[in-house]
Amino acid sequence: MYEELKYWYLRDHKLFWTLSMNQIKQLCIITGFKKAKKGDIIYFSSSDVPRVFLLKKGKIKIVSVDENGNETIKDIIEKGDLFGELTLENDKNSNEYAKALTDDIIICSFLLSDFEDLLLRNPGLALSYTKFVGLKLKRIKNNYANLVSKDAKTRLLTFIKDWAERDGKRDGNRVIIENYLTQNDIAQIICTSRQTATVLLNELEENGLMHYGRKEIIIEDISKF
Repeated sequence: MYEELKYWYLRDHKLFWTLSMNQIKQLCIITGFKKAKKGDIIYFSSSDVPRVFLLKKGKIKIVSVDENGNETIKDIIEKGDLFGELTLENDKNSNEYAKALTDDIIICSFLLSDFEDLLLRNPGLALSYTKFVGLKLKRIKNNYANLVSKDAKTRLLTFIKDWAERDGKRDGNRVIIENYLTQNDIAQIICTSRQTATVLLNELEENGLMHYGRKEIIIEDISKF
């Protein structure tokens, strides 16, 4: 059953569209399959067995930890995203981990060595992978640039607007977002303290712009963000 599931999970991903049916069946042999629930740790960058992961269902956060133990959410991983050792190098100096934000997480994974061999044998796949990772790293770089150039309130408004556009259910200008992030998560994403994030979220609520709840966030008029 898992072999059939892995086949369709891989066949469905645009990264592997250049592979034939037989090639994907061979790929299934080296592909790991894992389920997880909210709060589970998916991987540590310091692992002795580096892997590349493909998220098929759910949402995951990538958390970077500095030398003082301070945590920052580096990225939010969604369905179809790759994460792990994307540069195909096991960087022992990197200190980050991935943690499940939602229940019913489904992940496929590859040993780094197996994935490197796969790319060497399939130039078309290697080219697609290079483009995929390049766009992802560019997006992360742009996110960091925004953090440096904007104040905390602007960073929060930008993040919420992007989140609404990505995950929100829209009815006119009114948007409802299923909330899988804590206030501390949001603070880490916009690189500020939890206290500051709480004050800013309360300010938005007091001004009637949005309602922050544990299960959902309601934005009354997204055009005001």
